[in-house]
Amino acid sequence: MPRVPVKVVKWDEIVAWSRKLADNIRASGWTPDVVVAVARGGYVPARLLCDFLGVQDLLSVQVVHWPSAAQVAEKAYVKYGLSADLSGKEVLVMDDIVDTGDSVLLAKEVVERCCKPKSVRTAALQVIISTTKYVPDFYAVEVKDWYWYQYPWTALEDISSFIVRMMREERQELWTLDKIVEKFVEWYGNELLEERFLYFREALERLKKEGVLRQVNCDGYACYQLGG
Repeated sequence: MPRVPVKVVKWDEIVAWSRKLADNIRASGWTPDVVVAVARGGYVPARLLCDFLGVQDLLSVQVVHWPSAAQVAEKAYVKYGLSADLSGKEVLVMDDIVDTGDSVLLAKEVVERCCKPKSVRTAALQVIISTTKYVPDFYAVEVKDWYWYQYPWTALEDISSFIVRMMREERQELWTLDKIVEKFVEWYGNELLEERFLYFREALERLKKEGVLRQVNCDGYACYQLGG
C-alpha cells in the first residue's frame, strides 16, 4: 500500500458527477438562483453545475484549508471573502470534495453573514463520510474510505507538493530521476504516475525554476537535491 493513497479523477467522471448532482438538486424541488464556488477546488464543478442547472450567476469565496497536497492545516480560514447583495436569492455553495466539511461550511457562513440571501445550501461532487464533520445538502458520490482524490485542475500543484514532501521526509541528499520515480510510486502508487506522467516532468521543471530543487552532476548523470 502507498503511504498516501491517491485516486486519479478523470474528466468524464467529473462531468458525470456534475450531471448527477444537478439531477439530485432538481429532484429536491429546490432551485438556486446563484452558485458560489469554494475557491479554488470548486471553480470547475461549480461552472459545470451552472450549465446543467441553467444558473447564470456564479461567484466565489476562497477558503484555504490544505497548505499542500494531502496535508491538513490546523484550521480553515477565509482568504478572500464576498461582497454582493444577494437579498432574496437562493444560494448554493459548491465545492469539489468534502473531507472534513470545514471549507464548505465556512464558505456557507460567509455568504450568510455578508450577503442577506433568502437561503443557503451546500453541495459537492464527493463526500468522504468517514472523515467529514459536516455533510452538505447535496452531493453526487459518497466515499467511505479516505483517499487523496487527484482532480485534473490540481495535477501540477499536487505532484509538485508530493515530490517535495517525499524528498524532505526521505532525507536523501542526492536523487537520480529513476530514484525519484521509484520512491514516488512507493509513496503515492502507480496510478498517479501513469495517468499524469506529463505533469510529473513538468513538476520537476517548475521546482527547478522556483529554486526548490537543484540539478547537479553525479558522475556524469543528472541528479536532484532540495534547494535552500
